[in-house]
Amino acid sequence: MKRSPIHVLVVDDEELARRNLTLLLDGDPDIGTVTECQSGQEAVEAITKSKPDLVFLDVQMPECGGFDVLELVGNRIPVIIFVTAYDDYALRAFEAGALDYLLKPFDDTRFALALGRAKQRLAHSAQSANAAAERLVIKSRGQVIFLKVTDIDWIEAAGYYACLHVGGETHIIRRTLSDLEHDLEEQGFVRIHRSTIVNLERVAGLVLQAEGEYQVVLTSKVQLPLSRRFRKHLQERLGARSTGD
Repeated sequence: MKRSPIHVLVVDDEELARRNLTLLLDGDPDIGTVTECQSGQEAVEAITKSKPDLVFLDVQMPECGGFDVLELVGNRIPVIIFVTAYDDYALRAFEAGALDYLLKPFDDTRFALALGRAKQRLAHSAQSANAAAERLVIKSRGQVIFLKVTDIDWIEAAGYYACLHVGGETHIIRRTLSDLEHDLEEQGFVRIHRSTIVNLERVAGLVLQAEGEYQVVLTSKVQLPLSRRFRKHLQERLGARSTGD
């Protein structure tokens, strides 16, 4: 599986320090976007808005330092590497969940080691997330069911719950449809209506209704309404699968 580009945020009140980091990141094939912030407050806004994968965070900045940033954003940063000219904060940094602590001035080798650790952490997190998405835990009538995602035919919204249709059975899970759509998209599921998600492996075709709207026909013969809003995306996903992409 191809690794997704790593989105990086560089936070430092010194322009030269930011430039040094962006130059070291430039050209790395695994790095996607690199955004710079010159203050802790800017960093809080950027982290909340863009949700970066990796943040290089200066400890000492006017008004809002690195530890203040962490307190304000909570656990929104998957990987944190502190960058500072002072070694006094190392213990506190690791207690705050930092992966590494770069002490200025650092050389290319030390930076490469820190970045390599960050890549390994992100890759491991992605693998764990994919593994977790292979099964859903259903709690019902005093029992726990571990349901394989690939067994699900389609899912419909029921307020803050979702109904999972598996063959002739229906299981209810306390998850919103949006949450399930996000988690299951890579598993071959796609939304076809504001209240419906289908397993692409179960889609047999489309049927045009008299009023000009389409319905999705599943291999089980179940027919589900297809919203115009999601029709193009469904056709693209079906086309991609038919061409082997």
